[in-house]
Amino acid sequence: MYAQVSTVAFEGIEAKPVDVQVQITPGLPAFMLVGLPDKAVAESRERVRGALAAIGLALPPKHIAVNLAPADLPKEGSHYDLPIALALMAACGAVAPDALAGYCVIGELSLDGAITSVAGALPAAMGANALGKGLICPQASGAEAAWASGDMNLLAPPNLLSLINHFKGLQTLPRPQPALEEEPGDLPDMAEIKGQESAKRTLEVAAAGGIIS
Repeated sequence: MYAQVSTVAFEGIEAKPVDVQVQITPGLPAFMLVGLPDKAVAESRERVRGALAAIGLALPPKHIAVNLAPADLPKEGSHYDLPIALALMAACGAVAPDALAGYCVIGELSLDGAITSVAGALPAAMGANALGKGLICPQASGAEAAWASGDMNLLAPPNLLSLINHFKGLQTLPRPQPALEEEPGDLPDMAEIKGQESAKRTLEVAAAGGIIS
């Protein structure tokens, strides 16, 4: 069983295309992840396993190989969780591979199946648009990704189950609209700090761009 899902790797603000290739073969149960992953990417095995279990799917007791191609491009960050999970599901037949063919995918998974926000949604959307693909990203990142193009296909599910239901036609995910980041609420005020005069003075001088002699 084999499936492939598109995602991106970030080099600065540039999004490089990456293919998540999954092959499931008979053999001793194993989950191998190759393709120059860093620690956060390697840990995706446990997040993916937990997220799939949360929606009632178990990995088959077989040899699972996940290759992040091209293999000589360093892969960093947790945004590979969702593409790995979807590629696994496509290889197992839980999701139709054709449904994923037109999308790049980014997103971090929680153990309860939620899709949490990741950095780089806008560059990822721009990279996907340049490839003629849509983008699947976390709901919290949808408003940022929507700035890339007004006509590209963009899905921003809150969790893995809602995305599966969308592909199966059981629900429809609305397209997110571009929006500015909300202004932060009340921030801590140093006037509320009692004492610590030297530390406060140091912060004030540093914030002003000065140097303490």
